[in-house]
Amino acid sequence: MAAKRKTKGPSWSEVKAALVTLDQKQLLNLVADLYRLSNENKTFFHTRFGIGDDQLGPYRKIIEECMFPDIYSNKPIQVSKAKKAISDYSKAVGDPAGIAELMTFFVECGNSFTVNYGDIDEAFYDALNRMYRRTIDKVLTLPKERQDEFRARLEVIMTSSSNIGWGYHDTLCDDYYDAFPEDE
Repeated sequence: MAAKRKTKGPSWSEVKAALVTLDQKQLLNLVADLYRLSNENKTFFHTRFGIGDDQLGPYRKIIEECMFPDIYSNKPIQVSKAKKAISDYSKAVGDPAGIAELMTFFVECGNSFTVNYGDIDEAFYDALNRMYRRTIDKVLTLPKERQDEFRARLEVIMTSSSNIGWGYHDTLCDDYYDAFPEDE
């Protein structure tokens, strides 16, 4: 039996070749069409070009809705959607301090949710622990003067989690004190 041949879809190279044939007006019209296509695209363009007062606001809103959902609306926690918001911001500008802010906010929201509403599940705590570790790693790449504000927030997350199970608090402590042994 012959193996099925996969048909390759259009590639970036083909799109790029088509784009270079456009004049400036056609290219602007295409970008305008993309802008109007979705709110996600609008947010991307606003963030990329620094348009508006709060570049992080739309991403923070998504993270908060996903990691600290309204319990009265019966909305689920959506870890992957919250992580996507961080990824989308990173693709738009890649600002390390902004990424660290969103990562810290992700853990703050998830931590606050469990502190306020109780036990979730192992997968949730694993996701928070992984993001906490990644956040510490990101913060340590920032200039020293920028690290302190995040370090204080990371410590608050760790200390506020002392009554949470699943090894969550212990892992936060291990990660925090591995990164900042002078605080132990």
